[in-house]
Amino acid sequence: MNQGVIGVAVVGTGFGQKVHIPGFQAHPRTQVVAVYNQDIEKAKAIAQTHNVPHACDTIADIVALNEVQAVSISTPPFMHYEMAKTVLQAGKHLLLEKPVTLNAAEAKELYQLAKQKGVIATVDFEFRFVPGWQFLSELISQDYVGVKRLIRIDWLGASRADASRPWNWYSRQDQGGGVLGSLGSHAFDYIYWLFGPIRRLNAHLSTAIPTRIDPATGESKLVDSDDTCMLMLELADGTPCQVSISAVVHAPRPHWVEVYGDKGTLVLGSENQKDYIHGFRVKGSRPGLPLTEIEIPNRLTFPKNYADGRISAFIRVIEQWVQGIDRGEAVAPSLREGVYSQLLMDLAHQSNVRKSWVDVPDLKAFLSQNTNFF
Repeated sequence: MNQGVIGVAVVGTGFGQKVHIPGFQAHPRTQVVAVYNQDIEKAKAIAQTHNVPHACDTIADIVALNEVQAVSISTPPFMHYEMAKTVLQAGKHLLLEKPVTLNAAEAKELYQLAKQKGVIATVDFEFRFVPGWQFLSELISQDYVGVKRLIRIDWLGASRADASRPWNWYSRQDQGGGVLGSLGSHAFDYIYWLFGPIRRLNAHLSTAIPTRIDPATGESKLVDSDDTCMLMLELADGTPCQVSISAVVHAPRPHWVEVYGDKGTLVLGSENQKDYIHGFRVKGSRPGLPLTEIEIPNRLTFPKNYADGRISAFIRVIEQWVQGIDRGEAVAPSLREGVYSQLLMDLAHQSNVRKSWVDVPDLKAFLSQNTNFF
């Protein structure tokens, strides 16, 4: 077991600079030893700002550094596959942002490569590490609701509601843009974590703001990625689940999960519009009784809160990853969970085009077979 400090390279310096660098610098077992930006001058400036010794403008240079034992990638989704492949082939541990790739076939290839190379790969599905969500998971496993009868999820935000927000990769479906990728990838993972696999799904994707201005040219460009997505799911245990996700609405209840069963009801929700990690509360009720708040146990709360709540959750993702690296064992969420989230997104796009229900293959079967079910 290796208990030393792990040298990490941070690839992607938007979200990487806001969350990954402070998260790794706060964790006692990780040290940021290199940063990547495709513009070497920007890379050097960011390295200097955060007191990081190395700045690189190619992934090949990053993985060639002896001090780098692990790499985190938070670039836009269309860059993930090639970058992650280079990292894994070099035998470095990997922390990958979601959505992990552009399709399930790419995700599966990365999963198999990580296994082959014997490295630990994790995905930043941070809701698994948020106190309110962990408490909800415990209450469900303790049979608080009994036999599940209905699950309703609303995840409604205004991050893309401003029509003057410029056109960029997020506006392109072929580059991994859209709310299904940015938020649906999380939702698919936490549904799998909390409630188990999905048997079939039906998706309707729409775009409320069909054009945006490209700042490079000043021209109006078509947006072909979704900004609202409606999902109907049937879980493997037969439970119906309704999911509404949007990035273009001003909603008073931004993120809400309701679980209804024969013994009781559980509700997890947050009114915090600015920070999608802090502010979650858990409420429960028995049949005929009012919904009342259930206090989240202190053992689950963050030891330290950051102004950006994503850092608090990300440090727990790092901790899980470090434990996996120490033990040489895969930890959830791994690329296995990343494959499943991506598979469900692919099938949602397929359902939207076909305007019909689609069956979801068993994850184990999908990972073991040569065909990709498409």
